[in-house]
Amino acid sequence: MTHPTVRHRPGLPDDARAGVTRPSADCPVEITLAALRGRWTTLVVRELLAADRPLAYGELSAALPSLSDKVLTDRLHQLVEAGVAERHRSAGWPPAVHYHLTPRGQALGPVLQSLWDWGSSTS
Repeated sequence: MTHPTVRHRPGLPDDARAGVTRPSADCPVEITLAALRGRWTTLVVRELLAADRPLAYGELSAALPSLSDKVLTDRLHQLVEAGVAERHRSAGWPPAVHYHLTPRGQALGPVLQSLWDWGSSTS
Protein backbone atom coordinates (compact mmCIF):
# COMPACT_ATOMS: atom_id res chain seq x y z
CA MET A 1 0.00 0.00 0.00
CA THR A 2 1.27 3.41 -0.93
CA HIS A 3 1.58 6.09 1.71
CA PRO A 4 -0.90 8.92 0.99
CA THR A 5 1.90 11.45 0.56
CA VAL A 6 3.56 9.43 -2.19
CA ARG A 7 2.41 10.50 -5.63
CA HIS A 8 2.82 8.17 -8.58
CA ARG A 9 0.66 7.16 -11.47
CA PRO A 10 -1.31 3.90 -11.24
CA GLY A 11 0.60 0.98 -12.72
CA LEU A 12 4.01 2.32 -11.76
CA PRO A 13 5.97 0.62 -9.01
CA ASP A 14 5.90 2.01 -5.48
CA ASP A 15 9.67 1.77 -5.13
CA ALA A 16 12.34 4.43 -4.72
CA ARG A 17 14.28 2.90 -7.63
CA ALA A 18 11.37 3.71 -9.97
CA GLY A 19 12.13 7.43 -9.85
CA VAL A 20 15.40 7.22 -11.78
CA THR A 21 16.00 9.48 -14.76
CA ARG A 22 18.16 7.05 -16.76
CA PRO A 23 18.52 3.27 -17.06
CA SER A 24 20.23 1.59 -14.14
CA ALA A 25 21.75 -1.88 -13.90
CA ASP A 26 20.00 -2.50 -10.58
CA CYS A 27 16.54 -1.68 -11.95
CA PRO A 28 14.35 -4.79 -11.61
CA VAL A 29 12.84 -4.25 -15.06
CA GLU A 30 16.29 -3.96 -16.67
CA ILE A 31 17.41 -7.11 -14.84
CA THR A 32 14.39 -9.01 -16.17
CA LEU A 33 14.85 -7.73 -19.72
CA ALA A 34 18.55 -8.63 -19.63
CA ALA A 35 17.72 -12.18 -18.54
CA LEU A 36 15.28 -12.54 -21.45
CA ARG A 37 17.34 -10.72 -24.07
CA GLY A 38 17.91 -12.17 -27.49
CA ARG A 39 15.76 -14.01 -29.97
CA TRP A 40 14.78 -17.52 -28.94
CA THR A 41 15.36 -16.95 -25.21
CA THR A 42 11.67 -16.93 -24.33
CA LEU A 43 11.11 -20.12 -26.35
CA VAL A 44 13.95 -21.90 -24.53
CA VAL A 45 12.44 -20.79 -21.20
CA ARG A 46 9.02 -21.98 -22.41
CA GLU A 47 10.39 -25.46 -23.14
CA LEU A 48 12.02 -25.64 -19.71
CA LEU A 49 8.84 -24.38 -18.03
CA ALA A 50 6.74 -27.03 -19.79
CA ALA A 51 9.06 -29.88 -18.80
CA ASP A 52 8.40 -31.82 -15.63
CA ARG A 53 12.06 -32.86 -15.46
CA PRO A 54 15.47 -31.59 -16.53
CA LEU A 55 15.89 -31.60 -20.30
CA ALA A 56 18.92 -32.83 -22.16
CA TYR A 57 20.54 -30.48 -24.64
CA GLY A 58 19.39 -32.76 -27.46
CA GLU A 59 15.78 -32.60 -26.26
CA LEU A 60 15.86 -28.81 -26.29
CA SER A 61 17.42 -28.86 -29.74
CA ALA A 62 14.74 -31.25 -31.03
CA ALA A 63 11.94 -29.14 -29.52
CA LEU A 64 13.21 -26.05 -31.37
CA PRO A 65 14.47 -27.50 -34.68
CA SER A 66 14.97 -24.12 -36.40
CA LEU A 67 17.29 -22.95 -33.62
CA SER A 68 20.98 -23.38 -34.43
CA ASP A 69 23.26 -25.16 -31.97
CA LYS A 70 25.33 -22.00 -31.55
CA VAL A 71 22.34 -19.86 -30.59
CA LEU A 72 20.91 -22.56 -28.30
CA THR A 73 24.26 -22.86 -26.56
CA ASP A 74 24.49 -19.06 -26.23
CA ARG A 75 20.95 -18.76 -24.84
CA LEU A 76 21.46 -21.57 -22.34
CA HIS A 77 24.73 -20.01 -21.17
CA GLN A 78 22.96 -16.65 -20.80
CA LEU A 79 20.14 -18.24 -18.76
CA VAL A 80 22.62 -20.02 -16.49
CA GLU A 81 24.60 -16.78 -15.99
CA ALA A 82 21.36 -14.93 -15.10
CA GLY A 83 20.45 -17.57 -12.49
CA VAL A 84 17.39 -18.60 -14.48
CA ALA A 85 18.58 -22.12 -15.35
CA GLU A 86 21.04 -24.66 -14.01
CA ARG A 87 23.30 -26.90 -16.06
CA HIS A 88 24.24 -30.38 -14.93
CA ARG A 89 26.86 -32.47 -16.70
CA SER A 90 27.10 -36.15 -15.90
CA ALA A 91 30.18 -38.28 -16.33
CA GLY A 92 30.56 -40.64 -19.24
CA TRP A 93 31.19 -40.47 -22.92
CA PRO A 94 29.63 -38.61 -24.46
CA PRO A 95 28.82 -36.55 -21.39
CA ALA A 96 25.13 -35.92 -20.80
CA VAL A 97 24.17 -32.32 -20.16
CA HIS A 98 20.77 -31.46 -18.68
CA TYR A 99 19.11 -28.14 -17.95
CA HIS A 100 16.32 -27.14 -15.60
CA LEU A 101 14.92 -23.88 -14.34
CA THR A 102 15.83 -22.55 -10.93
CA PRO A 103 13.06 -21.17 -8.70
CA ARG A 104 14.00 -17.77 -10.15
CA GLY A 105 13.45 -19.20 -13.63
CA GLN A 106 10.15 -20.81 -12.66
CA ALA A 107 8.99 -17.37 -11.52
CA LEU A 108 9.26 -16.20 -15.15
CA GLY A 109 6.16 -18.22 -16.07
CA PRO A 110 3.66 -15.50 -15.08
CA VAL A 111 5.95 -12.85 -16.59
CA LEU A 112 5.91 -14.59 -19.96
CA GLN A 113 2.15 -15.09 -19.69
CA SER A 114 1.72 -11.36 -19.05
CA LEU A 115 3.91 -10.53 -22.04
CA TRP A 116 1.83 -12.92 -24.17
CA ASP A 117 -1.42 -11.41 -22.94
CA TRP A 118 -0.23 -7.86 -23.56
CA GLY A 119 1.04 -8.72 -27.05
CA SER A 120 -2.20 -10.51 -27.89
CA SER A 121 -4.30 -7.51 -26.87
CA THR A 122 -2.55 -5.12 -29.26
CA SER A 123 -3.41 -6.99 -32.45
